[in-house]
Amino acid sequence: MYYKFLLYFLNKNFKQMKFNSTVENYFYNLQKNKNISTKTPYIRVENFPKLGLLTSLRFLEWASSNPDGVISLPTGKTPEHFIKWTQYLLENWKDKNTEKIRKENGLFIDKKPDLRGLHFVQIDEFYPINPEQHNSFYYYVNKFYLDGFGLDRNKALLINSDEIPLFGGKKYTEIFPESKIDLSLRYREPCCELEKQQEESIFMIDQWCNEYENKIRDLGGIGFFLGGIGPDGHIAFNVKGSDHNSTTRLTATNFPTQAVAASDLGGIQVAKNRLVITIGLQTITYNPDSVAIIFAAGEAKANVVKNALEKDPDVLFPATCLQKQKNARFYITQGAAIGLKDSSDYYYNNGKWTQEKTERSIIDLIVKLDKYGHHITDEDLKNDEYTSLIPDVGVNKVKEVIDSVKSKIEKGMMVEKKKAFYHTGPHHDDIQLAILPKIVHDIRHPENKFDFTVMTSGFTAVTNQFVIKHLEKTLVFINQGKIHMIYFPDFFISGYKLKYDKDVNHYLNKVAANDLNGQNRAVAHRLVRAIVDIYSVNSIAQLVSKINDIIAELKNSYDGEKNSPEIQKLKGMIREFEEELVWAHYGVKTKNIHHLRLGFYKGDIFTEVPERNRDVLPILEQLRKIQPDIISLAFDPEGSGPDTHYKVLQAIAEAIRIWGEEKDLSKLRIIGYRNVWYKFHAADANVMVPVSLNTMAELDDSFSTCYLTQVDAPFPSYELDGKFSTLTQEIWVEQRRIVQLLLGKDFFYQNKNPRLRATHGFMFYKEMKVDDFLGHARNLASMMEGIKL
Repeated sequence: MYYKFLLYFLNKNFKQMKFNSTVENYFYNLQKNKNISTKTPYIRVENFPKLGLLTSLRFLEWASSNPDGVISLPTGKTPEHFIKWTQYLLENWKDKNTEKIRKENGLFIDKKPDLRGLHFVQIDEFYPINPEQHNSFYYYVNKFYLDGFGLDRNKALLINSDEIPLFGGKKYTEIFPESKIDLSLRYREPCCELEKQQEESIFMIDQWCNEYENKIRDLGGIGFFLGGIGPDGHIAFNVKGSDHNSTTRLTATNFPTQAVAASDLGGIQVAKNRLVITIGLQTITYNPDSVAIIFAAGEAKANVVKNALEKDPDVLFPATCLQKQKNARFYITQGAAIGLKDSSDYYYNNGKWTQEKTERSIIDLIVKLDKYGHHITDEDLKNDEYTSLIPDVGVNKVKEVIDSVKSKIEKGMMVEKKKAFYHTGPHHDDIQLAILPKIVHDIRHPENKFDFTVMTSGFTAVTNQFVIKHLEKTLVFINQGKIHMIYFPDFFISGYKLKYDKDVNHYLNKVAANDLNGQNRAVAHRLVRAIVDIYSVNSIAQLVSKINDIIAELKNSYDGEKNSPEIQKLKGMIREFEEELVWAHYGVKTKNIHHLRLGFYKGDIFTEVPERNRDVLPILEQLRKIQPDIISLAFDPEGSGPDTHYKVLQAIAEAIRIWGEEKDLSKLRIIGYRNVWYKFHAADANVMVPVSLNTMAELDDSFSTCYLTQVDAPFPSYELDGKFSTLTQEIWVEQRRIVQLLLGKDFFYQNKNPRLRATHGFMFYKEMKVDDFLGHARNLASMMEGIKL
């Protein structure tokens, strides 16, 4: 074994890094693994908040040395902690605690940087878009950077759609009345007068982009660039396939980028029709001395980070253009680094050898070789750099892994009886998409008790168009006299609060009867109840008037605009109805489906940090009341999925911790699940639930008929232009493929157990004891910034 390790280190092209930044050197020296073999150096930190601290300190360090420099900073959700830390440090520079934070993290400058001399360059923008809209990047950079950092607006290069000249001095609403731009007009003859004006306008936009590029170069290029990385590896809006010599331009995007942008623009249909103006990859690299930083958090970014750092320069991987920049860096979290060869090398070559290492290395080898487990040879194991490290390596170790996976499958088939389940989801549909195959078997036993809790209102997933469509149908039903309940004398006093289960039963009966009009009528019933509740409506006339007011308000709102609190609540109640419909398939009453509407979720660009009284105590009260034996939750301890998942995990973990001070939780089991946003490796999961075609059909049918707002998902996954249920099925099938490679085909179709013979997918999850769960939620206490303990 000693010689294997010696040869390993002799053959590796490792670099011990020394940076010309005291901040970078400090954070680099904190890394356990200091050996870097990637083509662009990187610095790894434990979590998302610390990523923000690192980027903030490095930015202030650079700004101090370059008071008249040119900066370009990102938009979106990733910069949240960068922005918050920078503002905090600037506002409290002389405070002793701030001084301590600075010096303890490698920033040794005493004088507060004066940012007023910096030249700001906006990275990108949707086009066309009203710059006053809160979902425009123009608005974002003005609010968070120019105003938030105290930059000089006169020294800023900004992308303002209103100021880009078009044919005849017209507005973009006149030239592109539907905000659609046909770039083929660059190459073909226009067919009408409007297209002639559009053609000339496109060339005028191209000229504006050329001048924007020249202005950046006249400043010497960008000196400090900070950007995120998209699901396809895009930098700014330079998507996969972008020329590394590209400059500022008007361009289309691809589906993964559109899916990410959908949350900004109010839905995927808007994002698909919107072009962008973006600086180019050469714009970023024009200044050879520039500090170019890409930051990324969580396992969801692991693959694109790996490609960006390990691949040779290639248009398929936009960030590889940074390899020629001597001051280019990646700042990444542990999760984002998990796919790197360096991470694998360190994982396997340091510390005690564990069963998990054996499982991971053998499963990865089987997948890499695309070879069944029983066909793996001693030679295969000894020729692989990781499986060769297994103590006493041989095919007997493959047998151990096979037995371990079979044990995980047995756990997944275990019959639960007399258990109280507390299933939680950050958003509506999270529970179903993640662990339906387990629930459908557990729920068959009447002695089990089930409570489902959705932690947030989820209103951002409901488009204005959806609400308008169903409110207009509701008006028709009212005019036809088909909403009978509004004629009861006590309806507007207290009756609207009754018979929520009847709405659910009505809808599902009409699903069974294939009666679409009846389904719409059931939705109208629930909308009426919600409007009476939210707006304190007290008559039919007032109800009709209020519905018309809501329709008018929504029609006068732009896509992606933050709605009023009342409409947010209405949209959330639509999602709550959908959740009730799903679990009513299995006989669960509405009283056992809880909607906590945690207050940190407000529809802002940056969601608030959970607070104890507002966000933790409601969960704690449910734990005390329900007394669950098993709790399920979205397991995202580093923030790799949507931001809400991460913050809900914080709140649940804190509630469990407090509950554990009141009673013995040694028998409590925690189910940590993952869904369409991020997946478990087969070695990380310790339970594997078989999934049949019947369960897949149940998922797709119930998702399609109940999650009405999500059938044509306005905010889809970047991995699939389709329903989340379809993507979930693909994940289950892929996970079965991995298991089948290990166990062999015969294990399934010749198995004595009919459930395994009917298995065509697998759902993975991680079951934990309370202490294990809290341990996995890394540095939880320090992340709970807003919770007053």
